[in-house]
Amino acid sequence: MVDHPTRAALVRAGVELLEETGSAEVGLREIARRAGVSHGAPRRWFPTHRALLSAVAAVGLDDLARVVTSSTDGSRHPVRAAALAYIRFAVDRPAMFTLVFRHDLLDGGGSDLRATSRPLMEWFRDLVDDPDRDEREIRAASLWTSVHGIAVLAGTGALALVSPTTSPADLVDAAIAASRTGTRRSDQAGPLRT
Repeated sequence: MVDHPTRAALVRAGVELLEETGSAEVGLREIARRAGVSHGAPRRWFPTHRALLSAVAAVGLDDLARVVTSSTDGSRHPVRAAALAYIRFAVDRPAMFTLVFRHDLLDGGGSDLRATSRPLMEWFRDLVDDPDRDEREIRAASLWTSVHGIAVLAGTGALALVSPTTSPADLVDAAIAASRTGTRRSDQAGPLRT
């Protein structure tokens, strides 16, 4: 379906306001004003505020996927390049990075963000080298969650508090090394006890 110009303008305005204010709490009236449409226009295209935020988040996921996948072009270390691009996105666009992973906020917003983010995870999983498909899946998920944690800390500025002398690249290198030398699931002693 071709996007209607008013709908596209509303989404663009939502993206701009999110990036400027750093908060997903931007109001529909302000988005409408920024888009140059009547204050009632957002409801015509998006039945809820959540639906508009989902559309904004979908733009962010597309941007994230493009940045991460293009980072590996010509790279001798594609997993590292993808991880560093992911972290750079979180640092450069912290409000968008936060929004795209706010499934609690965006569920029911009309965009299936999990389906949108799944191809990126599958692409990343395919970068991880392991002939055993199950092991590759768990290694990729484990590495991704490590990288995501680094990205969250770097994006919020908390990484400097946690480890002031360690760079995100150092942590990515450590996470990659751990994913390559870690214990296989079948060799683990048992479930984690808390």
